[in-house]
Amino acid sequence: MNIDPSTTKYLVRIKITADGVIEKPDVVGAIFGQTEGLLGEELDLRDLQKSGRMGRIEVETTSTKGKTEGEVLLPSSLDQVETAILASALETIDRVGPCKAKLEIVSIEDVREVKKQKIVERAKVLLNRLMEESKTAGTGLIDSVRQAVQVEEITTYGPDKCPAGPNISDSDAIIIVEGRSDVLNLLKYGIKNAIAVEGTNVPKTIQTLSKDKTVTAFVDGDRGGELILRELLQVAEVDFITRAPRAQEVEELSQKQIMKCLKNKVSAEQFVELYGVGGDGNSHGPPRGEDSDKADQKGEIKPRKFPFLPKPKFEQPERVKKENVPHIVARGDSRYVDSQVITASQRPPKNLSPQQVKYRETLTQLAGTSKGKLLDDNGAVIREAQVRELVDVLKTQPREGLAAVVFDGMITQRLLDVAAESNIKTIVGIKTVNVSKLPTSVEVITKADLE
Repeated sequence: MNIDPSTTKYLVRIKITADGVIEKPDVVGAIFGQTEGLLGEELDLRDLQKSGRMGRIEVETTSTKGKTEGEVLLPSSLDQVETAILASALETIDRVGPCKAKLEIVSIEDVREVKKQKIVERAKVLLNRLMEESKTAGTGLIDSVRQAVQVEEITTYGPDKCPAGPNISDSDAIIIVEGRSDVLNLLKYGIKNAIAVEGTNVPKTIQTLSKDKTVTAFVDGDRGGELILRELLQVAEVDFITRAPRAQEVEELSQKQIMKCLKNKVSAEQFVELYGVGGDGNSHGPPRGEDSDKADQKGEIKPRKFPFLPKPKFEQPERVKKENVPHIVARGDSRYVDSQVITASQRPPKNLSPQQVKYRETLTQLAGTSKGKLLDDNGAVIREAQVRELVDVLKTQPREGLAAVVFDGMITQRLLDVAAESNIKTIVGIKTVNVSKLPTSVEVITKADLE
């Protein structure tokens, strides 16, 4: 049905039912005939239609088995009160032609509000399209200029002509990546001290460079990255290691992913310890899930061989040497002390207390389960939980009576922070990982301390 929008402020929707077969002329005639003189001259439908204050009446009907149903639309440019009165008058119609009929007002719609909603929805679509086009155009322009600058900035270094950033000579620290594309991607985000090995055969240039600079190895998260990392550990002096997420390459990473990877780098020594590369040259499970070794003819497992990797020497802070006391970390937070000073492995050897013996027994029982136990002051178990859920459990567990946590996993900074907030006295785990500060109120015990 076509409604003239120029004369419409309100739209009256009417449902009509009739006991018989009727058509549009019958309905229109009934509306004009049975409302004539009912509401006075001011609201006479014929006069209102002639003056343009009432629009054309539209009718749609369908007849089935001798019954007729349909919808009547009555456009109105009257005010709300007059429109409501006129609409209610239509419900007094009880016959259409020779048939009994019933008219029921379904709704009175404010056409202007409907138009406003359509305007808003359409404006949203247009605005989103405009923003996407502007963003794409802006990004393309920025990337074009940036790529041109990158091509100009990338250079080669050393007799092996390794692809490198422009600051590789002046920087005290360098980042070793796999290929030229990786160097370009780092240049894209302002990192200008990267150099590429260009294959698994590490050039002499990089081997020499690693002796004079602080080296971070940043390799792909695939099999190729693992192989390059192994050779780097054999022939170069690598200080820190980080990897792209699993199955991703450095050249594909966004700025946020690159910064996160570099922020989460670990020392070469810690990386070797985490993935089972010991000083005896044996590997018990390198990163990225390598296939298990094949057994020899005698059925014995052949361990992978790695060259001896000397542990870097860490100088103790001068003030600690003189005073021989734990010093507060640079943050100035009195709840924490320097983790290099008071880690449990650096405490003088002593006999285990009955409580520590209890911790050792509990830790032995939990071995290989990836679970943890929350204990009270008497060593009784309050609750058990999976290691991956331990932080959330400690946040929700009532603090009353909770004294210690023993679990089959690594002690992290986040876990120690939550333990300090929950007033837990003791944390017992396999080892500490990436702990930069230790709460003074929490005793940290590792598996090595209980042996």
